[in-house]
Amino acid sequence: MVIEHLQQSEALLGGHFLLSSGRHSNRYCQCAKLLQYPDRAAKVLSVVVEKLKDTPVDIVVGPAMGGIIVAYELGRLLGVPAIFTEREDGKMTLRRGFEVQSGQRVLIAEDVVTTGKSSLETIEVLKKFGVEIVGIACIANRSKENLGYSVFDAIKLDIESWEPENCPLCKQGIPVVKPGSRII
Repeated sequence: MVIEHLQQSEALLGGHFLLSSGRHSNRYCQCAKLLQYPDRAAKVLSVVVEKLKDTPVDIVVGPAMGGIIVAYELGRLLGVPAIFTEREDGKMTLRRGFEVQSGQRVLIAEDVVTTGKSSLETIEVLKKFGVEIVGIACIANRSKENLGYSVFDAIKLDIESWEPENCPLCKQGIPVVKPGSRII
């Protein structure tokens, strides 16, 4: 069901992509294409909510950009507040009067998790407030690493990526495209 919604939304792209990690890939999951359809987003994220049924959550926090809509929709489905972190002078921070309280059970929300960089940056910001991180939720989980937290995904995608110097697409002279929001 999740893969069908991604495909119908034209969220699964093929080509030569520069990822936020600096790596290159021949496939890209542009969840913004899915998230433009609230009904599809709700259906896909309900898969994540089902996986969270035994995990108490007090608040959802999404790193900007990719986590904002995902956090909102998960918060709506879970019946809890949803806020976001954002970069200020290149550093992830909690702004706009958003607050978390010591002891709150926080779920981090992302569209796609690959290296976990944005999620882990958000966790570092929130830990200063004494919260409990219950996990990372995402639409698409591309991670091949243990991030140190449970990952609650709607779908696990196995998409190959390469360091730029080892990229077969670069060697073929195929131009690279940077589709994501993070400036690298």
